[in-house]
Amino acid sequence: MVVLIVVVVVVVLIAITLVVMYNALVRARHAWQNAYAQIDVQLSRRHDLIPNLVEVVKAYMRHEQQTLAAVVSARTAAVAARSAAAGAPGDPAAMAGLSGAENALTGTLGRLFVVSESYPELKADQNMRQLSEELTSAENRVAFARQAYNDSVMVYKNKQDTFPSNLVASMFSFGPAAYLELDEPHKRAAPRISMDRNE
Repeated sequence: MVVLIVVVVVVVLIAITLVVMYNALVRARHAWQNAYAQIDVQLSRRHDLIPNLVEVVKAYMRHEQQTLAAVVSARTAAVAARSAAAGAPGDPAAMAGLSGAENALTGTLGRLFVVSESYPELKADQNMRQLSEELTSAENRVAFARQAYNDSVMVYKNKQDTFPSNLVASMFSFGPAAYLELDEPHKRAAPRISMDRNE
């Protein structure tokens, strides 16, 4: 009788432990999925600002159609990649596609702003300044949302990879979640300091 009670208690404890680990994995998966939804909202806002920016710039930069076409093309690719990633958030291939498309868009926008420096009237345009500020604000929100997403993915991966919850994750087929890596060259580049007194 005592042996039976001990066996029942052990089985109940194992079952409770499995339920707790399963629920922790589910909560972690929901956390990164929610965090990705926030990235999607911010990327959508960023993408929606770009056509307005292109229209303002178009009026001043008639000779820079190639630059504008590159921005429009990169935005189209980024919107498609965002849509694909929204259909499979966390999927490594979808996240890689989104990262590549967003990095290309950031690069073309950077080139657009470099070229726009040659147009003083454009720099002085109120709409251009407002759109630039909104775009910068949107990019900052994307960066914060991406950090929250990557943190949530890390928690989820830790639960997926550590013993004994990794057994529960494999038993119940908890899928992978990939980080979203975006280039932020302005954060990686070291500041340039000149000791030349003539500058």
